[in-house]
Amino acid sequence: MKTLQKKRRDVNESFHLLKKRRRPGEQFIESTLVISGFLSIFITLGIVFELGKEALPFFTSSDFNLVKFLTGTTWQPQIKLFGVLPLVMGTLITTFIALLIAIPFGIAIAIYLSEYASFKLRSTIKPTLEILAGIPTVVYGYFALSFVTPFLRTLIGRDIVEIYNTASAGIVMGILILPLIASMSEDALTAVPRTLREGAYGLGATKIETTFRVVIPAAISGLAAAIIVGVSRAIGETMIVALAAGAGPKFTFNPFKGAETMTGHIVRVSGGDLSYDSIDYNSLFSISLLLFFMTLSLNMLSQWVVRKLSEVK
Repeated sequence: MKTLQKKRRDVNESFHLLKKRRRPGEQFIESTLVISGFLSIFITLGIVFELGKEALPFFTSSDFNLVKFLTGTTWQPQIKLFGVLPLVMGTLITTFIALLIAIPFGIAIAIYLSEYASFKLRSTIKPTLEILAGIPTVVYGYFALSFVTPFLRTLIGRDIVEIYNTASAGIVMGILILPLIASMSEDALTAVPRTLREGAYGLGATKIETTFRVVIPAAISGLAAAIIVGVSRAIGETMIVALAAGAGPKFTFNPFKGAETMTGHIVRVSGGDLSYDSIDYNSLFSISLLLFFMTLSLNMLSQWVVRKLSEVK
């Protein structure tokens, strides 16, 4: 017993000596990591400060009303109509269509890669997905305008589908975020310990039963995080919706008609001749601030979901 206590005391002393003997290289790495962590916080606060500073004249103007801003269906700052709902609705429609494409196909690809594909096939499919993720979004935008929209007009009808519509933009956005969801989901499924699979096989479960009753429930927090990150990516997408969704804020639920999203409106209006400190100029920052808090809320929701689902496991 005394020998064991002596060994523990020696180990503790050695540990304290190692802690006191700080190497310059380790101190540099530790300081760099701490600075990097605080830098991300400062950048976020800087973005909020700049957006808030430029949007403050808009929010404090006598014509601004928060209820009308959030529920109004007409966005025309030139005539003092500040209903942002058409832009929000356009953003939500394109995001919803994108998720209808990206979530089922992305998770299906992730399940196939992690559970069924051979190593050779996985090494072929995954780089292909990464190539899709690396294509510039402006290329996706022209693809939506020149291929997807004519296809929808031929398939459904030229009288129903307008040249600029949220359906084609949403479909191509789904293709854009599909590699993101598939890659993150595949990482979450692959991280499930092999022992869980072997235990299920030992109890007589088939491969598909093991996948859907053991692996997916064990990786549900990672899958949820992948989906929420995909939602944030779709909400913040700019070039696809700017080229293919349409111009001009329109409050509509029809995906085959043109409608402008929040990011698309910012791109279109900021590209024109705007005088500094005008109502049009300041209104863009109000939309940007709203968009920022939407994505920030989704990121916070992602962390909360992951934490709760991890606790359940």
